[in-house]
Amino acid sequence: MTITIHTHGLDLTDGIHEHVHRRLRYALGRFSDKLTRIVVRLSDENGPRGGVDKRCLVTVGVPGQPDVVVKASKSDLFVAVDRAANGAWRSLVKRLKRLRGHR
Repeated sequence: MTITIHTHGLDLTDGIHEHVHRRLRYALGRFSDKLTRIVVRLSDENGPRGGVDKRCLVTVGVPGQPDVVVKASKSDLFVAVDRAANGAWRSLVKRLKRLRGHR
């Protein structure tokens, strides 16, 4: 399971990098054989002005299916990552249940 992280408007520190990898491996690890890629985009929309502006966009590639895309915005980047990882897990569970039902 390859996780690629892109940032816009903030620095990718070791702590953020480790948190993203840890959360996504935990949330999506059981699906790793069914995923082609995971792309994470982290951004700070308002810069130093503050507010609910830290955004985490997670795109998960599933072979033969449209990508699963989940986004979360919070004032704390770590919370945004947690919410997006949980949302990606829920979306993948629903998608894979539907795929099994159609077979």
